[in-house]
Amino acid sequence: VIDLKLEQGQVSAKSSYAYLMEWHEYYSPKALNSILQKGLRTKVGLKKFTLNGINYDYGTILISVQNQNLNENDLYSFLQEVAAKSNILITGVTTGLTSEGIDLGSGDFEILDIPKVAMLVGNGISTSDSGEIWHLFDQRYEMNLTKLDVDLLQRADISKYTSIIMPSSNLKLDAKTLDKLKDWVQSGGILIGYKNAVKWLNSNKFIDLDFETVKVDAKNISFEQKGDFSGAQVIGGAIFETTIDRTHPINFGYTSTKLPMFRRTRIFIKPDSSSFNNPILYTQNPLLSGYISKPNLNALKGTVPFQIKKMGAGKVAVFTDNTNFRAFWYGTNKLLMNAIFFGKTM
Repeated sequence: VIDLKLEQGQVSAKSSYAYLMEWHEYYSPKALNSILQKGLRTKVGLKKFTLNGINYDYGTILISVQNQNLNENDLYSFLQEVAAKSNILITGVTTGLTSEGIDLGSGDFEILDIPKVAMLVGNGISTSDSGEIWHLFDQRYEMNLTKLDVDLLQRADISKYTSIIMPSSNLKLDAKTLDKLKDWVQSGGILIGYKNAVKWLNSNKFIDLDFETVKVDAKNISFEQKGDFSGAQVIGGAIFETTIDRTHPINFGYTSTKLPMFRRTRIFIKPDSSSFNNPILYTQNPLLSGYISKPNLNALKGTVPFQIKKMGAGKVAVFTDNTNFRAFWYGTNKLLMNAIFFGKTM
């Protein structure tokens, strides 16, 4: 029998200077949310560094001891609780001087906001996709997620939210509500759209994207074969390989340059002309498992499943793929968390 118990979380040592938490573990977002909700000043490192012989990766979280709303002893006790509940290691350090890379006082550590997240639900919103997102927040990361009915969006106060998630949807919003949502983004909000919402956001001028189109002519197909022909063009659920830019905040926490992604859509976004704006890119031979027609496969090669672009002081981020499929596809859950916690740094 294999023992699959999670490692016991701990704080390596009490510190009077600072604590560091790497972003590699699955439950790192759960820990960070607890820390931020406590009102503790917290930063994320945008570059790598080496301290006390330990190599710290992109996305390392820094919690300084001074000028916090908890004293030194209470902070240590609280972080011990966080580490234990999230099964992660938090390291106490005594200096900010590193042997390689950025120092802990560097401007490449950016302050993080307390996340206040809402998700659109109701008319036109996929219930399965929204349910999977809710499950990730509530059951996995113990994070609050406000369910915001689209029919009440015009009257709701959305100014308090740092992020709003738009699951796969076919929305019909009146001009006033549309302007309200745009004003919220332009004032600094992060709007995150999934699947069908990607094309909706593009057509409603939230984000400017260029799509790869697939047209398959039905040649030598009889009426009897019509259903099979149409079905063959559907991507019913397959796994594809991407290459990722680990320096980009959307990919913080991943240690490999390859990331398998689950896909059920035929939405193919062409890459941006600037390579640094394409942090996740489908390879030229992407199919890992499942079925895809040859025309769809040719269209998918070299496209991107993620884009994020500025809109005023805010950002609009889109995913063509379901990063939370049926609560069993764990590997890409962190992409959504990265968009929420680190969206402003992208």
